[in-house]
Amino acid sequence: MRFQTITVAVLVATSMIAVRPASAVCSNATFSGVYGYYHGRPGGGSTITAVVGQITSDGKGDLSGVWTMSSNGTISRGSFDGTYSIAANCTGTMTFATEDTSNAHFNITLDDAHHGFQMMQSDNGFAQPGFGLAQGTVTCGLTGKKATLATNFLGFLFSTSQIEAISGQVKLNGLGSISGTETLSVGGTISTVPVTGTYTEGSDCRGSAQITPSGFPVTNFDFVVVNGGKELLLIETDNTTLVPGTAQQ
Repeated sequence: MRFQTITVAVLVATSMIAVRPASAVCSNATFSGVYGYYHGRPGGGSTITAVVGQITSDGKGDLSGVWTMSSNGTISRGSFDGTYSIAANCTGTMTFATEDTSNAHFNITLDDAHHGFQMMQSDNGFAQPGFGLAQGTVTCGLTGKKATLATNFLGFLFSTSQIEAISGQVKLNGLGSISGTETLSVGGTISTVPVTGTYTEGSDCRGSAQITPSGFPVTNFDFVVVNGGKELLLIETDNTTLVPGTAQQ
């Protein structure tokens, strides 16, 4: 056991020495392409907000994007322009100018592979952490390619003042139909039910879905495709709900 531990330590040290010069250098060009992102926005007082959107970075310091937001259960959609700056140590800043917020500022940190980032709004009075994932290389749209996804959602229903959690499996048939099974906790009451539904997906890797769990109301979502088509970031778009989540292959 002692020999194995020493061997692992030597290998780790050797790897760190080998990769340190390459992995430590970032620039504006490192943060380039299309990313999906999510951030929760508790805001101040009783305001609770969640946002799912898509960022396009030009690799030169300019951003543009779109978002879907639930603020205390009121759903809105919009777009933004912005700027960013990435330092050599792979930390940086972003500034969004949107219809609902003038010049929202974020601190960000790129991951080692530069495939994603962590984000935190840096304006006083806000507590809004989040993350982003690269869209990657993928052909989006109703391509006929089937996918089976594990789902996970957690949020709040303002109409009934209940916490809602959902986890399960859905199957996309590649042509716009959804089937699967989900376990729901609504106010602590557990139900495992079949689900059916439909979805659309554009060539820009943004889409919408309508899902009906058996015995429950129809639910609607906006989503963005990330991680080379292996993951969706979603947010429910029914008023009086604040329910973001993910679906992963």
